[in-house]
Amino acid sequence: MSYNFPAIMKKDRKIMIVAGEVSGDSHGAKLVDAIRNAEPDCKFEFFGAASHSLRAAGVEAIVNADDLAITGLPEIARALPMFWKAFNLLKRTAVERKPDAVILIDFPDFNLKLAKSLKKAGLKVIYYISPQLWAWRKYRISTIRKYVDLLITILPFEKKWYADHGVLNVEYVGNPLVREVHSNVSKIDFCTKHNLEPAKPLVALLPGSRHKEFVKILPVFLDASRLLIEDQPDCNFIVAMASTRKIEEASDEVTKAEMRCEKLRGKIAIVKNETYDALNAADAAAVASGTATLETTIIGTPFTIVYRASGFNYKLLRPLIEVEHFGLVNLIAEERLVNEFIQEDMTPENISNELKRLLDHGENRIMRDKLREISDKLGHGGASKRAAEAILKII
Repeated sequence: MSYNFPAIMKKDRKIMIVAGEVSGDSHGAKLVDAIRNAEPDCKFEFFGAASHSLRAAGVEAIVNADDLAITGLPEIARALPMFWKAFNLLKRTAVERKPDAVILIDFPDFNLKLAKSLKKAGLKVIYYISPQLWAWRKYRISTIRKYVDLLITILPFEKKWYADHGVLNVEYVGNPLVREVHSNVSKIDFCTKHNLEPAKPLVALLPGSRHKEFVKILPVFLDASRLLIEDQPDCNFIVAMASTRKIEEASDEVTKAEMRCEKLRGKIAIVKNETYDALNAADAAAVASGTATLETTIIGTPFTIVYRASGFNYKLLRPLIEVEHFGLVNLIAEERLVNEFIQEDMTPENISNELKRLLDHGENRIMRDKLREISDKLGHGGASKRAAEAILKII
């Protein structure tokens, strides 16, 4: 006699996901795909705060995350009513729809408050991509301890740091950028495509994705290029634009730089959505502090880190920062592997001199070897898959 047992049906799952910045939106979309792939027979309903990538992944945008991506203390202060409205809408929606879990992605000033509120409402709270509490405002760890059921980290030193501070519900899954950041385009093909000479030194300039940092940093990069080409006339330059910027924003500045320095004419190309190819082709790079520094590390191009905030923001926030280094690569290395030029130190002279040093064959080879070691610490892919598995275990 045989028995036909009914198939065990997996229950449908509702997950709220909240991302407030472009990088979090991108990581969130990959996490959503990984969750679906981990349980293909389950029907998932995702909703929350979403921008382009999460919406494309099928997340219902209760709040448009594009509106939340604001930086600078005065700007945030002016936008407080909008943040408060978004906060209340997300909280009300979560209480009404009762998701199996809430996944909060980075964006700590907003998401830590939301974690507290939603945990008190009886919801399971998962935090993906740890707030950088090890860098500043360490007191916020009490919020993680009390109101987060699972903290998923993507930097190798974070799990131990949290354990040392009494937070044990932490999973390190590797860095999701590792598998995403790569280029299959050779320097010869890249330079040929952009009318540059492949045999000549190539310097990549990454001035950042946000408007305020872009307009502060790109002119300094171009002044540094002018100084460098006076010393090394064979140099070529590539300005790698983030997807959020328009080519015209850079071309106007490049035209001004060429008018000031005849030697730069025909030596600077501008690309958009080709950052990884540009870095892979480059012999050295100058990179605005942020996610791009980790991407440059993974690709392995020797680089320097720069950043300049408004004087008001820097004076207010600098005393709160508790780490020696700004660059994540240096925090992972636990040494000043990549030189940083922050605020007043971000001068054309400093950047030019550092790029000149990095173009030296011996120095270049040494840094490439060290960057490879750092990249290995970030894992070898599969971070989104491991994060999805950790989340599904607890819901």
